[in-house]
Amino acid sequence: MSVACDVAVIAGGVGAARFLRALRLMDADRAVAAIVNTGDDTVVNGLHVSPDIDTVIYTLADAIDPERGWGLRDETWTTMQSHRRYFDRRPAGSAAPNNWFNLGDRDMATHLYRTARLAEGASLNDTTQEIAKAWGVRFDIVPMSDARVETRLTLAEEVTSPDGHTYQSGATISFQEYFVRLRHAVAIAALQFAGADTAVPNRLDLLSTAGTVVIAPSNPLVSIGPVRALRGVDTALAARRDSVVAISPIIGGAALKGPADRMLREMGHEATALGVARLYAEICGVFIIDEIDADLSSNIERLGMRCIVTRTIMKSDDTARALAATVLNAGSR
Repeated sequence: MSVACDVAVIAGGVGAARFLRALRLMDADRAVAAIVNTGDDTVVNGLHVSPDIDTVIYTLADAIDPERGWGLRDETWTTMQSHRRYFDRRPAGSAAPNNWFNLGDRDMATHLYRTARLAEGASLNDTTQEIAKAWGVRFDIVPMSDARVETRLTLAEEVTSPDGHTYQSGATISFQEYFVRLRHAVAIAALQFAGADTAVPNRLDLLSTAGTVVIAPSNPLVSIGPVRALRGVDTALAARRDSVVAISPIIGGAALKGPADRMLREMGHEATALGVARLYAEICGVFIIDEIDADLSSNIERLGMRCIVTRTIMKSDDTARALAATVLNAGSR
């Protein structure tokens, strides 16, 4: 079988970006492609924002804000602060300007470029390649599809956002409304990926031809889930299951960042590494868990998966390199 790249990584945001950086630390010349979730994409004040793609690119460019895990280091917020002048003047029902999703001044340049290129008829894939090259990123950053796929969540209860907007129980909202506007502080009752049934995945061939496929330590429901919802993705992964390696994003029953543990429970899954392994069992042959969860390894192996126990929290460059090496050794054909 011809190999289009050494490693294809199915990626969400922060956790995936850190693992991709680990691969770069281990071998910057390795041919790596990241297939990145775009279910989180949104339009903010007329600009097309791709949060997971930008987090991956900024991290690989060593430009990410290390404290927030998103956006750019040493960012300024003058434009967003200037928006406040208009909040009390907009008519009822208007969302202009958006006052709950902040865009930094330097970060905004990326969204301006992306929006302008898409308006010219460029694909999201081509535009993403251009942005990655502008930041000096050598890995191939591939949006999961050029078509719009929107992650939508149904709320399990009534909630009022910090900016005073009330959502009724049963309301279906965008991911960014849930994650940013509501600060993911509300239970969900259902998930859907609008448009996934007709969207054509980008570079589906990578999942068949790459030497190793890695499912990054990202939220399995809303970061990996949208990619898996695309036609042909699970089929391609299942066909090469033994060389698909997943890293658990749940450590000691909790997510390192974000609401993955709560979402798993709310959607009826176990919020443990074992619970994640069950979600991946049909498409993944090797599952990597942290030392904290070593007692779960035998139950994971009963799912027909090879379980590897190691340090997965990438607190240092040495730990990150070691994790990357473990993943690649586990998935090599």
